[in-house]
Amino acid sequence: MPVSSSLPHSITSSPPRFAILVAGGSGTRMGAGQPKQFLLLRGEPVLLHTLRRFADPALQLAEIVLVLPADQLETWQYLCRAYAIDIPHTLVTGGATRWASVKAGLQALQPHPQGLVAVHDGVRPLVSPAVIERTYAAAATHAAAAAAVLPKDSVRTLSQHGSSSLNRQRLRLMQTPQTFEIDLLRRAYTMPELPTFTDDATVVDDLCRVQLVEGDYRNLKITTPEDLLLAEALLVNG
Repeated sequence: MPVSSSLPHSITSSPPRFAILVAGGSGTRMGAGQPKQFLLLRGEPVLLHTLRRFADPALQLAEIVLVLPADQLETWQYLCRAYAIDIPHTLVTGGATRWASVKAGLQALQPHPQGLVAVHDGVRPLVSPAVIERTYAAAATHAAAAAAVLPKDSVRTLSQHGSSSLNRQRLRLMQTPQTFEIDLLRRAYTMPELPTFTDDATVVDDLCRVQLVEGDYRNLKITTPEDLLLAEALLVNG
């Protein structure tokens, strides 16, 4: 369901770059009565902020695919009219799980036999072009890359005997985008869905080692009202 023509793309860029933005949340934990991707952040829908980050001309994306639940497509189309959103993207109906939604997004990119595809949470609207670029660059070399940050707090693991500390220096908190050679991600998504799939890196793990790149603590995922307040503050202060 194309919203408009494809993004400007330099013929010198190699390999071509694509993005799948997945936004399937219902907003239950937000307590706002509507999906969190449609909540207003500095007067605009959260999802618009995310879309705008990936439409940055410096990133030279060939196509952006936006995946939403079937019952949210009409709302997004209304918002596109209301906010005059003219950023080129392809709108796709998602599945019952995030895994199924990413698979649907990949299907929309079927005409493209090669390239790099970034998968990103639609409710991470503050991702910087630098983080996005790092994942594309690393995926071009390593086939699979993901943004991640070092935990700030001490971490412990629980067992039937109690709890024990973990070496924080050996742990990372996963973020998105997670970026892959498109053929690699397609092969990974031919496998059956498993409960252990928490993100795209876990889907790809059995096929390829995922290279971690430096993320950004400001690249937060909006899940609770506190996250929205923090995102507002970060935008105000640049």
